[in-house]
Amino acid sequence: MSTEMRRVDVNTFSNGARYGISIGAGILENAGTWARQTLGPETRKLMIVSNRRVFGLYGESVAAGLRAAGFDVRVWLMNDGERFKSLRSCERLLRRLGEDRFSRTDAVAALGGGVVGDLAGFASAIYLRGIEFLQIPTTLLSMIDSSVGGKTGVNTEFGKNLIGAFHHPTGVLVDVAALKTLARREIVAGFCEAVKHAVLSGGEVFNMTRDFLGQHGTSNYSRRFESPDFAEDLVALIATQVGFKALIVAGDQSEETGRTDARSRKILNFGHTFGHALEKVTAFKRFKHGEAVGLGMLFAANLSKSLELLDTNQLNLLNDVVRLVGRLPDIRMIDPPAVLGSIQSDKKNIAGDVQWILLEGIGKPVIVSSKNVPEMSIRNCLDELLTNQD
Repeated sequence: MSTEMRRVDVNTFSNGARYGISIGAGILENAGTWARQTLGPETRKLMIVSNRRVFGLYGESVAAGLRAAGFDVRVWLMNDGERFKSLRSCERLLRRLGEDRFSRTDAVAALGGGVVGDLAGFASAIYLRGIEFLQIPTTLLSMIDSSVGGKTGVNTEFGKNLIGAFHHPTGVLVDVAALKTLARREIVAGFCEAVKHAVLSGGEVFNMTRDFLGQHGTSNYSRRFESPDFAEDLVALIATQVGFKALIVAGDQSEETGRTDARSRKILNFGHTFGHALEKVTAFKRFKHGEAVGLGMLFAANLSKSLELLDTNQLNLLNDVVRLVGRLPDIRMIDPPAVLGSIQSDKKNIAGDVQWILLEGIGKPVIVSSKNVPEMSIRNCLDELLTNQD
């Protein structure tokens, strides 16, 4: 199975510098050639960072391809899950890089989902004050979101991603065929992020995402790949999704704190204020990140409606698309006061002000200061979400 490969370029901080995101089906077997072309001839050692499950599926073939391309390949495996995206895990990876005498001309390759990519990216950002790294995402969420834009980091007891750095990958290789082995829950989580992009962008991105979900849904992906049309549709969708995020990132590389316009990078945090709070109060054990964002989008949309920013028709349109993704986890077991308290410590808190990403319509995000969001509105929306969840 193979499809025509697409490429999306992402502008970086450097003058005129950019990196490419290569997207296709059945292209993972060419990872060695791609890595050599991306990194250049000087790179000798390459540390694959992954977890046991993903490495068991793809690691040996990727490593063999990298060795064939002349790399001295090393492997470091981390535990799976957001709670392992920690300073302790990062320290272990840094120790391994030091023990193996990695130099400034060597590199790291993240093979896995967003947790692997964030940790590997952060370690490569601070080891020797920065070495190159590659992203080879294997989950839908990491393909369209976390592998794009240069945000890296780890979680702490104080919140999600509060320690991190901007460190762009040298290149990203997206093989959509990796989704054949992904559990449906991971597919659902990824499509929550896809819907987030669609709602923020509107237009073609929204219509394409809605139509894809309406036609293909989120189940039986291993079987759906038997159809060449499915793979082509998926490559086209992911390329469109990545293109939208690349456009936002290029216009606001470091998420400038003073920006409040509709193309600020902050808009990509739609659904994240409430979503991060859910993750934190459940110790990052109950929700996939995308699931938490999906619930956060429903919350933010209801809050937008309660503040008379979003009309009923637009709210229903958003809710309908989220339903196409699939059932999200039950949150009726959460402690509402704990969630409300966690919102105040979110990393989007600037000078004591939580900046909510809300909606005036599909494709019309707006950044609203917490000073203009009554606490009672937040409480009422939380009560409504808890009461009405299916």
